[in-house]
Amino acid sequence: MKTCLFLWSLLLLSGCASIRVAGEVQTGRHALLAGRPDEALSHFRRAADLNPDYLLNFSLLDEGIWTYVGRAYYAMGKLPEARQALERARWRYDEDHLAKLYLGLVLARDGERHRALTEIESGLTGLGDWLDNIDRYRLDGRFWDPGKRLRSEIQRNLSTIQGRDIDWAQLIASGEWLGTEFEREVDFAKRDKYLFEHDGGDSKSQ
Repeated sequence: MKTCLFLWSLLLLSGCASIRVAGEVQTGRHALLAGRPDEALSHFRRAADLNPDYLLNFSLLDEGIWTYVGRAYYAMGKLPEARQALERARWRYDEDHLAKLYLGLVLARDGERHRALTEIESGLTGLGDWLDNIDRYRLDGRFWDPGKRLRSEIQRNLSTIQGRDIDWAQLIASGEWLGTEFEREVDFAKRDKYLFEHDGGDSKSQ
């Protein structure tokens, strides 16, 4: 009986911790998108302290908590701290394509352009492949990037990288735009899916 109560207590505490982590991350996401990276960072750091292996899964688009920490530092202009967090994100989970993209942006700003191109290209390719796969194999795909604007920007940048005629300022600005817009797309896709399921298929894409 005592063992059952102990196990039940552990499960309850684990569930409460998971809810708290998710809440911190969502609050941090909204602050980051609203242009308050310092506020976002405090939420992401608390989430990372509670669960350093936390991964958000948006229809198989995974983004780790250390990617969010790195993105907040990046938005604050703290590149050494951003690099450390994003390297950690890359080490923990190789399929975090936004971690690769942002690490590439940090490296580009630090002047390590050869590795920057490798990371940016890998991140963009992964994000493009993910959009293609979800569109092809999952019903959720209809709600992601319906206007193909993210896909178009990814392909434009990949063509630039492969051509090696690189305007670094433009590439960095485009990478930042894609990172932000992918984050917004998470909420757009959720909204459109909800509208589709509750309004008889009358979804409104952005």
